[in-house]
Amino acid sequence: MTIAPLDLSREAEFRALIDGKAKPQGSLGRIEDLAVQLALIADRPDPEGEYALLLVFAGDHGLTESGVSAYPSAVTTAMVATFLADRASASAFARAAGAKVRVVDAGVASDLPAHERLIDAKVRKGTRNAALEPALTQDEVQLALDRGAQIARDVAAQGFDILMLGEMGIGNTASAALIMHRLAPAPLDACIGQGTGHTPEGMARKRAAIQQAADRSDATAPLDVLAQFGGLEIVMMAGAILGAAQVRRPVVIDGFICTAAALAAARIEPAVRDYLIFAHRSAEHGHTLMLEVLHARPLLDLEMRLGEGTGGLLALPVIRAAARLLTDVASLDDVMAGRL
Repeated sequence: MTIAPLDLSREAEFRALIDGKAKPQGSLGRIEDLAVQLALIADRPDPEGEYALLLVFAGDHGLTESGVSAYPSAVTTAMVATFLADRASASAFARAAGAKVRVVDAGVASDLPAHERLIDAKVRKGTRNAALEPALTQDEVQLALDRGAQIARDVAAQGFDILMLGEMGIGNTASAALIMHRLAPAPLDACIGQGTGHTPEGMARKRAAIQQAADRSDATAPLDVLAQFGGLEIVMMAGAILGAAQVRRPVVIDGFICTAAALAAARIEPAVRDYLIFAHRSAEHGHTLMLEVLHARPLLDLEMRLGEGTGGLLALPVIRAAARLLTDVASLDDVMAGRL
């Protein structure tokens, strides 16, 4: 998959446009940097930002059999129904932000009824238990990557300017922790957090299962790590990131699980990193370190750790404002000459 690096030779051109706006130079701080990034991604001085789509990738994890979550896998199916009924937290935030939401069945462990906002991309019904065996085969990893990339290209062709990623999958903080452990790389203890919430006894079970999975395989190559530890929603998000970058769309990265997918995508194709906008710093243990590994400065820090793409949705007005800085704000020359 070919991803064009950003043409940094145009950065000076775009910064000059911003410096010439009717405001003191540099007065909008990081919003100016974000505007430049959007212009570089679009490769033009008038990036679009009105039509935004949140893709919520859903999948189940065999690791839940080993006690990594306080909730059963059935909650994944129930939450997918909640998204499709427009009653999830992300649904409410999407209405507030003026974004559309679609759910992608990457690997939910049950059969989901057809719905106009459900994309059926299921590779298999949940991953295998990574504590005991590889979560996925290499063919399943490649299929998930390919389907994610195609979904991103398809929605870009439908006219969406900004792609936001979210996820739903009981047990996916365990999978993300293992991916971070190997691809950052980072000590395993630095990668394991509360996830959906645990008692001390539950955290002990979660740590033991994750340690068992890590001890089972010494994989470090990106595709091998994804095969060993899953999950399908994470792999498919990595594919969507690669596909969106291929067609020059900015991708808004949510919290810990989405950032693990971004880390995998960047390890597969380093050029993808410049297409990523990191929405927020999650309260989930390990997220700050993973952001540092990716040299990422998130836009928000609201002590959130829900997932679902909620952080991306809250960051969307900031991203749209940055685009409008280039397209809607008068130049100082026009103001002084009365050309308004």
